[in-house]
Amino acid sequence: MTGKDRRRSGAGLRLGNLLENLFIVILAFYPLRHISWGLDLWDTGYNYANFEYMGTEHMDPMWLFSTYLANVFGRLLTGLPNADTLRGMNLYTGLVVSALALAGYFFCTRQLKIPRAIAFVGEMTAISLCWCPTAVLYNYLTYVFFLASFILLYLGLTGEKKGCLVGAGAFLGANVLVRFSNLPEAAMIVAVWAYDVILWLEERKHTGETVGKREKFWPRVFWHTLWCLAGYAGALVLVLLHIHIRYGIDEYVTGIIRLFSMTDRAVNYKPVAMILGIAEQYMENMYWVARMGVILLGGMVLFAVSGRLEERLSGGGAQAGRHGGQTAKVLHIGTRILWGAVSIAMLVWLYKREFCSLLFYSYDPIWRPGPIFLMLTMLIAVVRIFHKDSPREEKLISGMVMLVILLTPIGSNNGILPSLNNLFIVAPYALWQSWRFLRYVGERRIRGGVLLSAFPAKGLLTAFLALCLFQFGAFGAKFAFAEATGIQDATASVENNAILKNVRMSPNKAQWMTELSAYVNENSLEGREVILYGWIPGLAYYLQMPPAFNSWSDLESYHPEVMKEEMDLLEEQISGGQGEKPVIILEKRYGIYAEGGARALTAAGSSKAEIRKMMSDIKWSMVLKFMEQFDYRQSFKNDKFSVYQ
Repeated sequence: MTGKDRRRSGAGLRLGNLLENLFIVILAFYPLRHISWGLDLWDTGYNYANFEYMGTEHMDPMWLFSTYLANVFGRLLTGLPNADTLRGMNLYTGLVVSALALAGYFFCTRQLKIPRAIAFVGEMTAISLCWCPTAVLYNYLTYVFFLASFILLYLGLTGEKKGCLVGAGAFLGANVLVRFSNLPEAAMIVAVWAYDVILWLEERKHTGETVGKREKFWPRVFWHTLWCLAGYAGALVLVLLHIHIRYGIDEYVTGIIRLFSMTDRAVNYKPVAMILGIAEQYMENMYWVARMGVILLGGMVLFAVSGRLEERLSGGGAQAGRHGGQTAKVLHIGTRILWGAVSIAMLVWLYKREFCSLLFYSYDPIWRPGPIFLMLTMLIAVVRIFHKDSPREEKLISGMVMLVILLTPIGSNNGILPSLNNLFIVAPYALWQSWRFLRYVGERRIRGGVLLSAFPAKGLLTAFLALCLFQFGAFGAKFAFAEATGIQDATASVENNAILKNVRMSPNKAQWMTELSAYVNENSLEGREVILYGWIPGLAYYLQMPPAFNSWSDLESYHPEVMKEEMDLLEEQISGGQGEKPVIILEKRYGIYAEGGARALTAAGSSKAEIRKMMSDIKWSMVLKFMEQFDYRQSFKNDKFSVYQ
């Protein structure tokens, strides 16, 4: 190598390092872009209240123990500097996404050898599709443990490192204590068995021997499985031992039994309902897959005919060959230009048919592209698994990617949205394999002498990925969760509430919270226990008022019998002089009903269906009875809340 070549190589290396450092900084800080944006009265405040008031006194044991490690981790975060504000907690929980993106980036670039730019775009895609509030740590800590087990399992199998296999099992076992519904993740053991089968087939192919292969195959499967199970069981035992020492194992068992009984009311959490919900979303999008498939098939026919014509035009005599060659070249270029126009036309057609919208504060921009992106990734994975030239490591990573897509949404009632929230390996893998296809796959001749061109597939793939990257990126920049939709008009703030300091929200919410916070401050209600009803659980955290028993008591998964037990105990304590009456805060509709009944709601414009639902709500009737028994009176109301003391 000459001195000039060495200097050029050194300059290229420095530029590459500079770009990677830039990628790392962006991946670390981009997940924090919305920490000051919006007020969510549902999941965000509810989870932060659980962290701050963790324990059986203020939490339903079912949620305490079914998401135990997430609550423990959240509780630790509340002790950090500036964690006494919503913005501070959003910062700390947002760093979990940063850790996921960075871990995914380093694994993809260092172990899978994915080009850095592709891995970076993949991680940015994964961050952009994190629609779930970072406060929901039982989701994000699940993804952390799942990713850690994924990486360790890959390293353990490809490097024959039993310590990594034990570690992979330990993370999967501990993940059951992050969220009990993570139990199905144990199916990752399928990757272990599949990889051992791949090794066995390769050894048999290379040696041509069959005698004694069973003796080599089964011990390997046994030991790989044993190391994974040892880690899995060990982690479970250690965490359960901690729970037993602190709370008693009986409390844990009671909480988990309640978890299984919650499906009596929350039917969308039943296993069959969850799986059907996932399958339905994929099936619904087959409408679009079929139509894009027809376009692709038309392109394949077009290029097959064009290829045959090019061969004929180029195959005449010397004079005909010159003219025919020029015509063939024009045909060759023209066909590709035409297909480029068709690919662009497909994008125009998709937008015209409202395949996806540009309302990036909602889920609409990703509702259809997201599932098809997952379907494309699984198709790619299947092709790479069964391709004869795929290295065994690539077969392994392809199978594991499929398992991540399929296992992540199990345990949730959000369909495939959890899979879109967990793409930290999936997205880089999909873009990497797509890039390899676009770069390396060309033409091949099949039976009958037909020339099969990859160009039509490349054109449609490029167009679809361009659509996905635009939709996903814009969604990530604009969308921030609030009450199951996106935040809009975040232009106002609350000045008289320390928790909400420096947080921007809509003017309506700012007014509601300013008025309510003023009332709480004037009457020194901070620290008083509260009963909340009407899908406003976040107030327990925002007002610093610990829930009397459960901040989200109207959630379907909170069983009426459990609520009755808690309220009966509360009544006994108040009647026996062992505690003061909690403050009751109701959402406006419930306040209207408490004051004037169904007629008042009708006058306020509520629908008959809404009124019937409220009148048949067993838990709401318990709250009303409690209010009557202890002579509660309305002491404050505004356009959103009613306070009773």
